[in-house]
Amino acid sequence: MQANWLRVFFKRRIYVIIIILAQIGFMLALIAGSSIVFHYAKWILHSLSVLVCIDIINKKRKPAYKLSWIFLILLFPIFGGFLYVVFHFQSGSRAFRRKIEGARDRCRPFYFTDASSLPEIMASRKAYRTQARYLHETVGYPLYAHTRAEYFNSGEGFFIRALEELEKAERYIFLEFFILRMGVMLDPIIEILEKKARAGLDVRLMYDDMGCFMSLPPNFQRYLAERGIKSQVFNPFIPILSSLQNNRDHRKIIVIDGKVAFTGGVNLADEYINALERFGHWKDAAVMVCGEAAWSFTLIFLQMWNLDQKQKDDFPSFYPWKERPCPVPSDGYVQPYADNPIDPENVGEHVYIQIINNAKEYVYINTPYLVVDDNLISALTLAAKSGVDVRIITPHRWDKKILAVTSRSFYRQLVSSGVKVYEYTNGFNHSKTFVSDDAVAAAGTINLDFRSLYLHFECGVCVYENQAVQAIKEDFLATLPVCHRITLEDCARNAFQMMLQDVLRLFAPLM
Repeated sequence: MQANWLRVFFKRRIYVIIIILAQIGFMLALIAGSSIVFHYAKWILHSLSVLVCIDIINKKRKPAYKLSWIFLILLFPIFGGFLYVVFHFQSGSRAFRRKIEGARDRCRPFYFTDASSLPEIMASRKAYRTQARYLHETVGYPLYAHTRAEYFNSGEGFFIRALEELEKAERYIFLEFFILRMGVMLDPIIEILEKKARAGLDVRLMYDDMGCFMSLPPNFQRYLAERGIKSQVFNPFIPILSSLQNNRDHRKIIVIDGKVAFTGGVNLADEYINALERFGHWKDAAVMVCGEAAWSFTLIFLQMWNLDQKQKDDFPSFYPWKERPCPVPSDGYVQPYADNPIDPENVGEHVYIQIINNAKEYVYINTPYLVVDDNLISALTLAAKSGVDVRIITPHRWDKKILAVTSRSFYRQLVSSGVKVYEYTNGFNHSKTFVSDDAVAAAGTINLDFRSLYLHFECGVCVYENQAVQAIKEDFLATLPVCHRITLEDCARNAFQMMLQDVLRLFAPLM
């Protein structure tokens, strides 16, 4: 696979860059011209910008997102409206939306089996029944009892356990990831997948094209096919300016026989297990569910896999508990869920806000980015002002400098309202976890930023009265000693820093 890897690698990258630059150059030439064509084009584009602003204002979108686009159009009155049209009104985007909606509608009925445990908690668990009912009845993700959840406070722990469980597979293995990179982590996983595929198991691997754009050689699918591993590239990156390229598959899922599933922040690349150091120590988190709840992750994967398949899968045929009931004893309740940017439900945001609003004693949060809108700021600050112990751990060493500056622009408002903000001084904190009141926790792929909350395909799992809740809390508290607590003095800024942070906050929804 490594033969003439660099040559092919750079061919594709250079091709894509040239095509995108050509499109930008064409638009600039059209707008910056001095002929009579430009004179008329200018008035047409001005009128277009006005119509676009009316459309933006009337659409059901986040106010911060609307404000960002309107400010961009005011800043570039000719170019801005045209750019919005190029990004948002394309037949490909509409076709993609119809495809996602169709796959969701086909898959949704199969989530609900006799295993749902919602009636049990509706009668007696007031602390989190609103959360469980929202995910079950409104969004369509059932609650399960016969499930054991195990929390991993590092990529290394997740990796060791994933290898063990993959070796036990008997019927099928499904993997879905945002980033793949050949190395210490991915190579042994592919070896197991190849062995299982040659033994007759249904082995599938799906990955995001943008996420792997700079990390995989272009013949990777052929490499997998030669080993009997089925593969798909989600939303292949096409060098055309389009909002479609914003909708990436940020999920991380491993499903084994419908009985075991993993999710969390860990991608299959060496930095996630600290085999490669990029930003100091990489702190991450993952959850394994064993039992009934793994079925939801099976369907979440199959829904995405079947988007472009002419021959659709028979979803019920993958259900593992047809012959006998699930033998896994109940350990509290587990509720996997997924989120996508196509439907109007911001599931990830709603899960987080409900945890914050329902908290009585504490809310502890891990997030690699803190780029939030007014809804989350209001929920966090109101909880803190109401006496809830609200703590957030972010990185001290960041992977993206522009997001570091933007995230820190929110510190003063949060800290002055009583929210305790910490930076993980040992390196990069990539964990995405919420835990509250020793009763409920959420872990998965969803960051506290606009991309994760509103633009990406994401997933996670809520656990209630489960041993994983305590494990997530203990991990958070064990991390605090290697963190620096942010004070108001730390938030002091000079005039240049204030201006830079204000500008970046304005454009945060477009980052």
